[in-house]
Amino acid sequence: MGLIPRNDKYFKTFNTMAREVERAAGLLCRVFDEFEFRASTADQIKTIEHECDDMTHDLMRELNRTFITPLDREDIHALVESLDDVMDLIDSASRRTVLYKLDGPTETARRLAGVLNRATTELVTGVGLLERSDGVIEHCKEIHRLENEGDTLYHEGIGQLFEEEKDPLRVIKLKEIYETIERGIDKVEDAANVLEAITLKNA
Repeated sequence: MGLIPRNDKYFKTFNTMAREVERAAGLLCRVFDEFEFRASTADQIKTIEHECDDMTHDLMRELNRTFITPLDREDIHALVESLDDVMDLIDSASRRTVLYKLDGPTETARRLAGVLNRATTELVTGVGLLERSDGVIEHCKEIHRLENEGDTLYHEGIGQLFEEEKDPLRVIKLKEIYETIERGIDKVEDAANVLEAITLKNA
């Protein structure tokens, strides 16, 4: 039996949202791997983003109606908000590839999306273990490592962009996309920090 009081609705929503965020991150990888289909893939991501918004609003309403919650209210709010933030940034990155009419992907964008995808996979596992408060910290540590990896990739990519790209407009477009994906990785780390705090608080 876990140390956290049981309330299936909250944990089911956490798990569902985390899996949907992971699915969206996988689709963002597809945006750069199958660039000719980026518009339709971005539409799929937008659908997931709407679904996550609905889950967020439903859980916040439930939180306002519930007197006793399985976690501190601020922790529930922080976790859901961070998951929603990751989803919003994935959606924003995919939309920019369409709106900016890029002529093709870059290796930096591919690699950053890959790091984001791996981080969301770790997040899914960490969220899934939250109710038992067992094994969460190891996945949080891996997310922190991936955030560092993403940070390095981002700075290297920006440096390469300014050094090699001659079209200033393309520099601006790619820089925004890199920044958006990197912020998505940061938000996964924010979610990991919440998971870690909850786990330590309930240890």
